[in-house]
Amino acid sequence: MKTLARFAFVALGTLTSAGLAAPAGPEKTAAALRDRILAGSRAAEWVSQITDLAGSRLPGTAGDRAGVAVALSILKGQGFASVRAEKVMVPVWQRGVETGEVLSPAPQKLVLTALGGSVATPEGGLEGEIVRVASLAELAAIGDGARGKIVFIDRPTARTSDGSGYGDAGHVRNSGASAAAKVGAIGLLIRSIGTDPGRIPHTGGMTYEEGVPKIPAAALSWDDAGLLRRLVARGGPVRVRVTLGCRTLPDAESANIVGEVPGREKPDEVVLLGAHLDSWDLGTGALDDAAGCGIVIEAARQIAALSPRPRRTVRVVLFANEEHGLKGGKAYADDHAAELPRHVAALEVDLGQGPPLGLSWNAGTGAEAPLKTIAAVLAPIAADRLLVGDLGGADLAYLLPSGIPNLGLLQDATEYFDYHHTANDTFDRIDPKILDRSTAATAVAAYLLAERPETLERIPEEKRKLPAWLK
Repeated sequence: MKTLARFAFVALGTLTSAGLAAPAGPEKTAAALRDRILAGSRAAEWVSQITDLAGSRLPGTAGDRAGVAVALSILKGQGFASVRAEKVMVPVWQRGVETGEVLSPAPQKLVLTALGGSVATPEGGLEGEIVRVASLAELAAIGDGARGKIVFIDRPTARTSDGSGYGDAGHVRNSGASAAAKVGAIGLLIRSIGTDPGRIPHTGGMTYEEGVPKIPAAALSWDDAGLLRRLVARGGPVRVRVTLGCRTLPDAESANIVGEVPGREKPDEVVLLGAHLDSWDLGTGALDDAAGCGIVIEAARQIAALSPRPRRTVRVVLFANEEHGLKGGKAYADDHAAELPRHVAALEVDLGQGPPLGLSWNAGTGAEAPLKTIAAVLAPIAADRLLVGDLGGADLAYLLPSGIPNLGLLQDATEYFDYHHTANDTFDRIDPKILDRSTAATAVAAYLLAERPETLERIPEEKRKLPAWLK
């Protein structure tokens, strides 16, 4: 396993240093910026500081507060301008004890974890017979077959390089508990929304539908989901006991962390680089999303070392509470409503450390040509794919109504969902060289967006609607 002592970081100094001499022409400057970062950057160092010094950063917890302090320290220490913590009130949910076991046909332990936002079981645990379904549609069709039972939704997540398998399965985790409660179930178990075979369960957020009874909900590791599948297939009743001690507390204060590289000509126009600072509590959130934080911090730091700096301001925003409510994204949109017309682009990084593939984008059709210019600079590192999408990242959702061109870093997600939302999401998953490639891609995109004379065409009205899942 890699350790911080083995990394060879390039010492750029702070943002107030003399800077680098830049070749003539923005594309040449961007190419030189790309190559310098590929030679070695400090992105992994920032990931290490966030994860090692703050630990897990579940919103409203001591780890969350420590993450805010570490992020502020990094940005101030590297000379970013206007470094600040912008207050965000966040929901507070505690996990507590979590155990599971098969009672019949033979006693066996189940490895599971509560879904974020779940209610607790009764103090002595929740016992019931299992009813297995493969989808929400199948669940809705069984009628009274689930009444008084614990529903087990057995839907595997497909391993894909673009992460689409996770998106296709995510609705089960999000709305499965209310769907089960509607047919009279007393609890919910799901196969973890992840791609690793093994006994490491994946947590993640879920929501309760208003007016529907709240029932406890947990995710099983793949191996334990396989056990329940086989037992049910053998026929005869399968009974389990689940104990969850989770609880929801009053909202607490957290913060979005902001730091800037001021533009030389148009400092009031902003290119936003975003990632989220919070994480789930099973691991330390190195991939989700300390990696994104490290990438955007280092990309901006490297841009600031250019001489001259780009025309527009590059603003780093480390959002609060992406994992369990998107309160940070909403607070940013509300707090900065007056200046959103002067945001010329927003780019988020939230897909771990997989090699960069290109950019997703949502903007007017006129944006395609300048984005192809960015792609050409990224072609030597095979990151020149351009994909028309809706959101560059969940934290940017509340910026859609303002029409800000919305971009996301496309990354290879083949292995990401093996670790995401699990106890294995730790710094030892980080490969500094791969992280440098994503940092280079992000820096090139941000620099060229901030430097080009014209702004990108804004999102057309028909594509500015908030996503249905957000409503």
